[in-house]
Amino acid sequence: MAILDRIGTIIRANLNDMLDKSEDPEKMLDQILRDMKSAIEEARAQVAEMIAQQRMIEADVQRATAMVNEWDAKARAAVQQGRDDLARDSLRRKADYKKNLDLYQQQLDTQRSLVQKLKDDLAQLEFKYDDALRRHDELINRSRRAAAQQRLSQQAQKFNSMDPTSELSRMEAKIRGQEAQVEADQALQGMSLDAQFQELERSGDVEDELARLKSESSAPAPKKPSGGDAYPS
Repeated sequence: MAILDRIGTIIRANLNDMLDKSEDPEKMLDQILRDMKSAIEEARAQVAEMIAQQRMIEADVQRATAMVNEWDAKARAAVQQGRDDLARDSLRRKADYKKNLDLYQQQLDTQRSLVQKLKDDLAQLEFKYDDALRRHDELINRSRRAAAQQRLSQQAQKFNSMDPTSELSRMEAKIRGQEAQVEADQALQGMSLDAQFQELERSGDVEDELARLKSESSAPAPKKPSGGDAYPS
């Protein structure tokens, strides 16, 4: 029966494996629970229907049994009254109902086996469903942790695919260049100050020399001795 096949498929399903292969385990788990609940409802309806049929067959067995007993009693009464003809007719009727009773009993045994199988399958499905409900939060948390670990692993692989040493070296070279530029600017600034001071010193020397020359040129010239005078000895 279709319901038995469906129940068997769900019962045999490996929940963890289905979640691992699912793109969205949370949605998959919810869908599994919905499917199991739907199957449980169908199974219960099927069990109820099979039990109803069993009750009908049991009623047929009871009626056939009653008729067998009734015609057996009539046959006995006919024998006691010396009515062999009625006794034979009663025994034939009894035999017909006995055949029906045997047939009904076979049907009842088969129906009872089917109902018991359905009940067992339903019990297993309900157990699986209750277990899935209990494990719902655990499975979802496991799925989320696995997803987080997977994302972290992917980021690590992405980072490992790069060459961090070359990137650090490039940044270090850039910083060293900036530092060298600062030092060069400071050196140029210092050289400019030195040049200004040297220029001031040179300007001061020139002015001193100019003042000296002016002083010499403005001083009176020394008198020359006359020609008749003799130099003292």
